[in-house]
Amino acid sequence: MNEHWVSVEQVAEHLGVVRDSIYRWIDAKGLPAHKIGRLWKFKLSEVDDWVRGGGAQDDNEKRPATKPKGAVRKTRKAAAKRAA
Repeated sequence: MNEHWVSVEQVAEHLGVVRDSIYRWIDAKGLPAHKIGRLWKFKLSEVDDWVRGGGAQDDNEKRPATKPKGAVRKTRKAAAKRAA
């Protein structure tokens, strides 16, 4: 059976996001899309594979953990106590 092409609006609804996110993901994250004339078209199976592969993952989730913010505050407080 042939899979139908779907629009930006349909992909946004399928993923539960706004249209702007779809356009941003095409440009920045390689969301699989095909430009037909001036319209973007998608195969939902390709979009679902991209999501399962981590393509929609938030950039913050990909970055390695850094020092917790609390550690910085404790250091400043400790320094202030030592200076007093």
